[in-house]
Amino acid sequence: MKRRDFVLLLGAAMTAPRRLGAQQKAMPVIGWLSTLSPAIQGGSRMPARGTYESLPVDAWTFLAAFAKGLSETGYVEGENVAIEYRWAEGHPERLPALAADLVAQKVDLIVAVAGTAPARAAKRATSTIPIVFTSVERPVELGLVESLARPGGNLTGFVFSPARLDPKRLELVTELVPQARIIGLLVHPSEQIPAGVERYKQEMQDAARAKGVQLVVLEARSEDEIDAAFASFVRLHAGALQVAEDPFFTQRMEQLVALAAHYAVPATYHFRGFVAAGGLISYGARVQDLYRGAGTYVGRILAGTKPGDLPVQQATKFELVVNLKTAEALGLTIPPSILARADEVIE
Repeated sequence: MKRRDFVLLLGAAMTAPRRLGAQQKAMPVIGWLSTLSPAIQGGSRMPARGTYESLPVDAWTFLAAFAKGLSETGYVEGENVAIEYRWAEGHPERLPALAADLVAQKVDLIVAVAGTAPARAAKRATSTIPIVFTSVERPVELGLVESLARPGGNLTGFVFSPARLDPKRLELVTELVPQARIIGLLVHPSEQIPAGVERYKQEMQDAARAKGVQLVVLEARSEDEIDAAFASFVRLHAGALQVAEDPFFTQRMEQLVALAAHYAVPATYHFRGFVAAGGLISYGARVQDLYRGAGTYVGRILAGTKPGDLPVQQATKFELVVNLKTAEALGLTIPPSILARADEVIE
């Protein structure tokens, strides 16, 4: 080989790796935008591959469920996808700044989880970055998507329930504590109720009248107001209590369960985690299904599918969970009709 040919061949060999590296796509980055804290959602990052089902149920419900869905489309955090976490720690007013920060970081996609507020904050922050939401109520009414079947735009995701389940929870309370003539309803006045708090209160009052009970509704916007509301319910001789579905209350799960135990008030919730923490009874969508589905949607979008072409899906599976130990502490006997329908009984 002539010296000139050798030099040209050597130069080509040295530059080829650089050209190949320039052609390789950087690892995609997911932005995780949550109303809640890492402690509530199962940790500060996704669990390792293959460990999902071995984790405690409450951890599996959030991060692990999402990680499993993501892995089913070929993506694993730290291997071929990175995740930037932003936690509002139960303070939804922080979400707009957190969403803006993710946009500034130029993430490839935003996952807006735990309520309506993160989805709205993400939508206001960007009209181009794909957004997958979970636990949103009535996304069409809120203007997040054009329709459930054809969302259009840059958002899609999962609806927490096809219709509010609070009337059903009220029915469970009256069945569980039939002697209760006054039932308390604790509400957080957030945009999680897009139809409006007053309309929601009226709907619940109508449901209470149909069951022949008086409903006392109190609002709570802070931990102190939650404390005050429980004290008021006791003074009003409420025989049972229902906590409305809202991320604000999910973030304050331990406080709510402790107050119910302190005042010996039978209470019902929307999420299994409350019952695992010592609450009496819960009825709601299987949250792990929504997060697992969100993980698969994220993977499909990263692979090239447009978010507007993925239909918004509604929860189809719901679970009733009962804590027998808490019932015993309250002096209650769970009716056989409820036990027969329970998906899980914690003893």
